[in-house]
Amino acid sequence: MNSTDIEIDKILENEQKRQKDSAVFIASENYASSSVRKYTSSILTNKYAEGYPGQRYYAGCEFADQAENLAIERGKEIFQSNHINVQPHSGSQANMAAYISLLNPGDKILSLSLDHGGHLSHGHNVNFSGKIYDIHNYFLNKETEMIDFESLQKIAEEIKPKLIICGYSAYSRIIDFKKFKEIALSVNSLLMADIAHIAGLIVAKQHPSPVNIADIITSTTHKTLRGPRGGIAIINDSLSKKYDRGIFPAVQGGPIMNNVLAKAVAFKEASTNDFFEYSKNVISNAKLLCRHFKDKKLRIVSNQTDNHLMLIDTRSINLSGAQAEEKLNSAGIIVNKNAIPFDPEPPKITSGIRIGTPAITTRKISETDLLQIGDLIYETLTSSEKKIGVIKDKVTKIMHKLPLP
Repeated sequence: MNSTDIEIDKILENEQKRQKDSAVFIASENYASSSVRKYTSSILTNKYAEGYPGQRYYAGCEFADQAENLAIERGKEIFQSNHINVQPHSGSQANMAAYISLLNPGDKILSLSLDHGGHLSHGHNVNFSGKIYDIHNYFLNKETEMIDFESLQKIAEEIKPKLIICGYSAYSRIIDFKKFKEIALSVNSLLMADIAHIAGLIVAKQHPSPVNIADIITSTTHKTLRGPRGGIAIINDSLSKKYDRGIFPAVQGGPIMNNVLAKAVAFKEASTNDFFEYSKNVISNAKLLCRHFKDKKLRIVSNQTDNHLMLIDTRSINLSGAQAEEKLNSAGIIVNKNAIPFDPEPPKITSGIRIGTPAITTRKISETDLLQIGDLIYETLTSSEKKIGVIKDKVTKIMHKLPLP
C-alpha cells in the first residue's frame, strides 16, 4: 500500500504553515502536545468497545478496558470527583446524554441565551436541544453585563424548570456555582454546569469548581484542558448509572478508544506544575491584553475578564463582528465574530469579537510580544485594507519566534 497521499500531505503542510504563522486568539482552540497527538493516532483506533470496562459487547477489549480505566482514574484525580465518564465524543454529545438520561422530551430547561454567552446545545432553536425540550432563557444584567441572579431567581420561580444550566461559551467573569445551586434547590431543579471553556482553569485551581455542587458537569477535553477533541462528564453518584446509560446505549455506540487513550495522556499532563503555571499565564495574559485594549478605548463587555477570554464591542470602532474577524484574519490574527449581550445584529454579523489566550499562551509568548500583537490587532481594526499586508508580515515575524508544539 502506498504510504504517501500527496493531496492529503499538501493539505497538512499548508495547515502546519497556517498554524505556525498565525496568532490564534480563538478562545475555544489550543495546541495539543506532541504526546496527545501521538496517542490520538494509536492502534486503538481499530478497536470497537461498546459498553463499559468489564461490560463490553465485543470480545478482545481487555486493553481497551485498561486504557479507559486509566483515563477514568486520572480524570477523577484532576477534577477531585467520584465518577467520570470519558466516552462522550464531544461536549455537545455529553450535553445530549445529560438531557436524555435526566429529562423527558418537553421538560423545561432554563439556560443563558446564546447571544448573552450561552451555547447552541443549551437550547437554541436550531439545535436538537431546542427542538426536543421546552427552553427558557435567563439573561445578563444590561448595565453590568454579568449574571443577574435576582432576575434568574424570579424566572426560575415562575417557570419551575427541571434543569438549570450554567457554564458558557462567551462569558468572561467568574461563575458562582454555589449561588446557582441555591436557586436550583429553591425550585427543585437539577443543576448542570458546562465547563467546556474553563475546565483547565478549574483543574489548575484558577477558577472555582462545580464538583460536588452541580448535579452534572459536562466538558470538552480540548480548549483550556489542552487535550484531544472530545468530551467528558462528571456526575453525582446518585445519577451516575442513569447518565452512563445516557451515553451508551442512548446516544452513542462504541467510544472512540484512541481518543479515550489520548484523554488519559492529557489528564496526566494537566496534573503537572507546568500545567498549573500555564493556566495562571493564560489568565494573566488575558488580563494584560484586556487592559491594553481598554487603554486604546475599545469597549470590553462587562468591563474586564476573570478567565481566558474577553468580548470586544466592535461598534466602538464602527465595524461589525464579521468585518472585524475578516480584517484580522487577513492579517494572520485569528479570532471569531461573536454576539454581545443585547446584540442588535444577527448571528452571522454580530457586534463583537471573542478573543482568548489559551493557544497563544501555549506558544509561550512574552508579555512584550503579546502587547505588540495587541497593538497590531488595534491597528488592523482601525486601519485601511492597504496596511494589512505590512501588519501580517509583523505578525508572522513574531509568531516564527514562538515554538509550535
